[in-house]
Amino acid sequence: MTVATDERLRARSRRLARTIVLDRARSGRSHLRGTSRLRLVPADRGGDLDIDSSLDTIATARASRRTPGLDELVARDWGRPAVAVCLVVDASGSMSGARLAAAALTAAACAWRAPGEYAVLSFAREVQVHRTLTAQLGAGVVVERLLQLRGHGVTALATALRRAGEQLAPARAHRRITILLSDCRATDDEDPVPAASALDELLILAPGDDSEEAEAFATRAGTRWEPMAGAADAPSALARLLDG
Repeated sequence: MTVATDERLRARSRRLARTIVLDRARSGRSHLRGTSRLRLVPADRGGDLDIDSSLDTIATARASRRTPGLDELVARDWGRPAVAVCLVVDASGSMSGARLAAAALTAAACAWRAPGEYAVLSFAREVQVHRTLTAQLGAGVVVERLLQLRGHGVTALATALRRAGEQLAPARAHRRITILLSDCRATDDEDPVPAASALDELLILAPGDDSEEAEAFATRAGTRWEPMAGAADAPSALARLLDG
């Protein structure tokens, strides 16, 4: 329906899909989302000196005729986000409409759990960037774009994983995760394992009815994977991987 020829029908179906996808994603836990927060830290870790919090230490050191050490003083610093996510969606010929619907749900779940830093890519032979890591782009827009994908072409998995690494390279988060939604059936000539091994953390969501190659790839790459029973299972499957 998202590519219906009737403009009014197409607009209504996209609005409905956006609402359903976001509501479904928000039903899961969201404790891993991360935003920068001002915090107090020892001054030797950097940040701006907090005079009010350091006054007692300064006074005590002055009474002893010595200079206080940085580790005794208090500074204010912006904490880093807890997690940065790059979602990589397989849009090759082996991915059906139902699997791409699962991708849209997963994108919404990523937006809900990691609002500060998340990127969304899709790939077949070439990689398409739907959201860069810090773009000011709402989750609904990303979901709508993914709902318009149609599976076609070869599966250039290694190229997609390298692009994910490039997206996450400037992330400020403590944890940098690449989430691959794919059957992992690479159809080009390049082994994707080296690209997977170069990532900080790779998690794989695979179609539950076609997961043998994803399981084998996860074993070779030394990473975790989770099967999805269907599109509606995408947010909970993602939660199981992130919380595992």
